[in-house]
Amino acid sequence: QKQPQPVTGDMATAFTLSEDDLQASAERDDDGVRDEALERIPILKRRADAEAAAAGAGGASASAAAGNGDPICVIVVGMAGSGKTTLMAQLQNSLNLKTRPDGDKDGGEGEGASDDANKNDDKKPSSASSPDSSRAGYAINLDPAAKYVPFSSSIDIRDTVDYLEVMRQHKLGPNGAILTCLNLFATKFDQVMDILERRAFGPNEDADDKLDENENGAGGDDDDKRGVEPKGKSQEREVASPNPPPAKSPLDYILIDTPGQIEAFTWSASGTIVTSALATTFPTVLAFVIDTPRCAASVHTFMSNMLYACSMLYRAKLPMVVVLNKTDVVGCEFVKEWMDDYETFQEALDDASDAGNGYSDETAGGSGYYSSLTRSLSLVLDEFYNHLHKVGVSAATGDGVEEFWEVVRRAAADYEEGYLADLKLRIEEQQAKERAKKRVGARRLARDLKEDGKL
Repeated sequence: QKQPQPVTGDMATAFTLSEDDLQASAERDDDGVRDEALERIPILKRRADAEAAAAGAGGASASAAAGNGDPICVIVVGMAGSGKTTLMAQLQNSLNLKTRPDGDKDGGEGEGASDDANKNDDKKPSSASSPDSSRAGYAINLDPAAKYVPFSSSIDIRDTVDYLEVMRQHKLGPNGAILTCLNLFATKFDQVMDILERRAFGPNEDADDKLDENENGAGGDDDDKRGVEPKGKSQEREVASPNPPPAKSPLDYILIDTPGQIEAFTWSASGTIVTSALATTFPTVLAFVIDTPRCAASVHTFMSNMLYACSMLYRAKLPMVVVLNKTDVVGCEFVKEWMDDYETFQEALDDASDAGNGYSDETAGGSGYYSSLTRSLSLVLDEFYNHLHKVGVSAATGDGVEEFWEVVRRAAADYEEGYLADLKLRIEEQQAKERAKKRVGARRLARDLKEDGKL
């Protein structure tokens, strides 16, 4: 009997895909392939269902109807001390969110919480109040080390993970404990996503069954040893509540507050998991908060912030809103001019170099390697600024909050045209490669069977 010929070369060579294979795989059966993609990406499934419903009803604009009803997720990030948490409190106040009474962490679902919200709204600055009373939102706190949070979070990582206990049991420092808490919380983030989808789109029997199974299977001695409560207070209350969210007040915005140590969230596996889960379920926008007075004191601080914003945009691929905070201390017009006009920023560099007193970092201007590096980076970032949305806000007084929401809505439109379109292309490309591999494997199998005389 003739022995089959051994396969020579490595696996990469054996499965090298030709252009014809990829082209043939691209000519696919749309129905079967799209069904598989829709099951994996929640937002694509909702878009397809909405477009089909609008088209079936004879709607004039099916694509416009597809995005209606989806809340916009705003992930607030920024350097430590830039005012992220204070800004979250102002944003929550502007969204007509129900503020919880002191000591209550149920998200303000009762009548007493609503009364307290009205009282607190009266005390807030009038500039932060929302002219649209129908706007509603949902706040999530992902900072496990925060001792006091000035806004009411419906889901709080501190209810699930004990930051101090993680430090003690694992013998970690502050930053390591924050990162570990985020990693532990990310293992149960699918439950958070189920809660958000129920709040945004109403009850789902499949999601409820999944939540019940997760609650029954989660926890145990292992969680206790790691400093994790088996059932988070806020999550348990969400799951156990027999009343579905009211249909008359769907969510318009989801606010996410991140840790002050920005690298613990943006450059960690848990941060990637959280960001990807939100971006594939809701239109998601990054709000990068900048300390405007610090930028006014040093052009190099401004440059450092812009470089970090550029790296985050490159990593997350999500639309970004640059929030110039603390405008009640220093106006933000000079920063906008730096971002809009390259020559204006060069003049600011020259002025900072001339005004250097020998002790500040501005003496690095003028001539030399550092000055050349700064000018080269500013030239590179000049194109990057064209893809950014910027807005001036005062987290202390509430000035600019309404303009912030307008900019967020424009950034959400960029999400539809940029991130979502790119996501569809990546899925189609990956599926085309998988089908091409299967086709090559089938041809190799047929060849081997023919050589063995079995075909």
